Amino acid sequence: MILHTERLTLLSCTPKALETYAASGYSYGPHIESFLEDLAIDPELHGWGVWLVIHTEENRMIGDMGFKDRPNTEKEVEVGYGIFPDYQNRGYATEGLKALIKWAFQIKGVHVIKADCQTDNLPPKRVLAKVGMQLSYQQNRLDYWILKKDSCQ
Repeated sequence: MILHTERLTLLSCTPKALETYAASGYSYGPHIESFLEDLAIDPELHGWGVWLVIHTEENRMIGDMGFKDRPNTEKEVEVGYGIFPDYQNRGYATEGLKALIKWAFQIKGVHVIKADCQTDNLPPKRVLAKVGMQLSYQQNRLDYWILKKDSCQ
């Protein structure tokens, strides 16, 4: 699966996509290895895990984002993201998350998107607010955010 924004291409992570961008110097973390292992067992996870964030003009991977699993029984999914330091503070996280949120809400059954971040980490809080999420509660130095589908329509 591929999503396009003004400046980004988001690729649902597969071994082939990862191989392409790992060759360009990207060093991926254990969450990607774990996702690919799960994807090999359950191909229906495609789209509900890691998406590679590609700077379209440079054809360079600048981070990853995605869902921590497919929708749960309450029709909720949780998002997370990471943008490489050289590309932070340029709106890429906001741009990419907006595309993923739109994609998730178009899938039958998704009604709520959640996220969390550390209470004292201001940049992610700004990104989550920019994509329309609302602070739901705080616990153990974490902020928990929520976006309901019906609030976006």
